[in-house]
Amino acid sequence: MAASTDYLDFILDQLSNWKTIITKRMFGCVGLYADGLMFGIIAKETIFFKVDETNKEQYLNAGSETLTLFKNKSTVASFYEVPIEILEDSDQFVVWAEASLDIQKRKKSE
Repeated sequence: MAASTDYLDFILDQLSNWKTIITKRMFGCVGLYADGLMFGIIAKETIFFKVDETNKEQYLNAGSETLTLFKNKSTVASFYEVPIEILEDSDQFVVWAEASLDIQKRKKSE
């Protein structure tokens, strides 16, 4: 089930003071891209950001779960659910988004 237009609009509004975000529909999800790199995924009505050793602990401390794909129930361990309290605070949401984008930038330069 794809994300609703209202939810996608809310996410984009929360990020509107940060960067231009490009969305791409894929596999029933929506990928969020900035600077040509995917840093987030919307699945159903949930937003997930890219994680690695630099930020995974804060997601775990918040009780976040990994992205689970719909059809085969496999998990995508490099994307974790953004906690609702972060999502609702646009300033913090941008900070977490920036950290996820930075992961992708570092990965690209390796």
